[in-house]
Amino acid sequence: MTALARQDEGDIAQTVLAVPGMHCAGCMSKIERGLEGRPGIVSARVNLSARQVTIAHDPSVKPRDLVEELDRIGFEAEPRKGALARSQSAVKPLLAPLAVSAFACMNVMLLSVSVWSGAEGATRTLFHWISAGIGIPAIVYGGMPFFKSAWGALRRGRTNMDVPISIGVFLATALSSYETITGGHDAWFDGALMLLAFLLAGRVLDAMMRDRARTGVDALLSHAAQGAMVVAADGTLEWKKADDLAPGMIMRVAAGERLAADGEIALGSSRFDQSLLTGESAPVPGAAGDRVLAGTLNLDAPVDVRVLAIGQDTTLAEIARLMEAAAQDRSKYVRIADRAARLYAPAVHTLAAVTFIGWMLAGAGWYQSLVVAISVLIITCPCALGLAVPVAQVVASGALMRAGIMVKDGSALERLSKADRALLDKTGTLTLGRPVPDPAVVANLPPEAAAITLSLASHSRHPISKALASALAARGIRAIELDSVEERPGEGVFAFHEGRKVALRRPEGASGIAVTLDIEGMPTWLIPFADRLRPDAREALDRLAGMGVETSIISGDHTASVAQVARETNLFAQAEASPQDKQELIGRLQAAGRNVLMVGDGLNDGPALAKANSSIAPGSASDVGLQASDLVFVQDSLLALPRAIKVARATMRVVKQNFALAIGYNAFAVPLAIAGYVTPMIAALAMSTSSLIVVANSLRLARAAR
Repeated sequence: MTALARQDEGDIAQTVLAVPGMHCAGCMSKIERGLEGRPGIVSARVNLSARQVTIAHDPSVKPRDLVEELDRIGFEAEPRKGALARSQSAVKPLLAPLAVSAFACMNVMLLSVSVWSGAEGATRTLFHWISAGIGIPAIVYGGMPFFKSAWGALRRGRTNMDVPISIGVFLATALSSYETITGGHDAWFDGALMLLAFLLAGRVLDAMMRDRARTGVDALLSHAAQGAMVVAADGTLEWKKADDLAPGMIMRVAAGERLAADGEIALGSSRFDQSLLTGESAPVPGAAGDRVLAGTLNLDAPVDVRVLAIGQDTTLAEIARLMEAAAQDRSKYVRIADRAARLYAPAVHTLAAVTFIGWMLAGAGWYQSLVVAISVLIITCPCALGLAVPVAQVVASGALMRAGIMVKDGSALERLSKADRALLDKTGTLTLGRPVPDPAVVANLPPEAAAITLSLASHSRHPISKALASALAARGIRAIELDSVEERPGEGVFAFHEGRKVALRRPEGASGIAVTLDIEGMPTWLIPFADRLRPDAREALDRLAGMGVETSIISGDHTASVAQVARETNLFAQAEASPQDKQELIGRLQAAGRNVLMVGDGLNDGPALAKANSSIAPGSASDVGLQASDLVFVQDSLLALPRAIKVARATMRVVKQNFALAIGYNAFAVPLAIAGYVTPMIAALAMSTSSLIVVANSLRLARAAR
């Protein structure tokens, strides 16, 4: 296995390591603080969603040295394979422990009801033994994610949030086992199981959102060709995987194939669909000497392409790196929780230890002192705090889903709630992305010309031809018979009608999208096409302005087509913008203190969607646009934008209320536990009640999208 490493400017190498054991802000902080300042390491940046760390270091430092450094900190790591490696789900490993803990908790709770109801003697002892038989294996299995994390930290002389959780569960289980063996009155297996179930539920909800946030870079893999036919020196053809290509090789790319590498056309000419890279809906012609990019689609004819860049050096891989770097910027929203995470473990340890010592000094025996200390550990468990954000996110996401808006990254609701600046792509975003012919020109075509146009257009599957045929058919035009119909890729459709040459072809020198109708002996008609604005676009923009969100257009399309939409919407517009241009603009706005919402649909928008504080894509977007965005709206109406912001702001109000409820619970319950008025079972019930209150408060968001 080899590390993903590349040489940067100034003789600084960069290595990406996968760290599957990361699951919280505390892990992220420990890794970054533990690596920075080590000999030969310049910087370390963690991407929590991808569970990887990007390390800039001296070339003399090898990947194995970095793996050893991470092991010293307390995390297992391995070099990440490839420039576009797929991520692994963080949810699946947690589902089975959650299911086992919840199922066992329900069964042990049923047995506990009998004990609470007054069962005594042999009956009570029997129920305790049955509870132990169900609970202990379930606690060992369900608590494994916490136990492994806690042990990994402790054996390296460190602590994390899982340490007090594990200690509390272990002590409660051990004391319950002691009570069961000695025939005691109380056992708290149900409390330990309930604690694990609520903690795992919160962690699963959080992991679901993180998985969704990561899938943007994964989607790029579907646009990278797996290989290409390479022309050997003797003229023979040989299939080579993308990883085996090398600069200077000649790829033969057939019509309908995607390019596996960046290159330069050596022989032939064709048109290329670069909409995923540039956002331009019109195909781009390419001839000998022109540069073509990996991931773009060859539309018309075979071409030979000389390879210039492969693998992580391609434009496609660069976009992936831009997206990953932008995703790492989002970690600042997680770092707020990191401050609390660093304080939680030592604070709880100290509080429980002081409680135990205090009761011992007050004359209580070790048993009572230990019970009180366990109660403190359980009642201070951050279940309510852990659920405060993910439950609100899930409920709000459900409300938006019913309104036709899918939330892919729940943490984006926090960022979206602060949006005060929106950047909108043009094609497929402000507009529907479905060009239609100018109705005035179509209406003024003579009947015979209109019939010939419909006949020619019906012989092509090109989107423009189909749109033209639909518009003519809607006006009641009927096709007529043509002779010797021929569609020439990249040129148009040619035929004969009653001995005259007729053609529907691509015009030369026309700006924007258009077709030319040629009928021998008659004038030539130019039929321009326009992309319509989305329904309710002006109302949506007015609502955004009323919410304090300033809006403008940034697009990779030609200046003329962007200017038309800018006039219709009265928005400032920047045209012919590259992915880097979009990222740079977002960076400048963020540096000025603005919270940027990016709305786009293409691969060219991917880095911008990732870089922005929050992002939304229409359901018609490219795969990468869909995956890179935080939210997706499936209806044509642009009113989804102000609706999403409204729900996001309501969500953050509920999250703040949840935090207040959770903190208030601790302020009230912890003193009672220290004073000895709370048993471990009551502590687990109190913890669960606070969690349920937080959940109930979050459920109010179910109607927020109305």
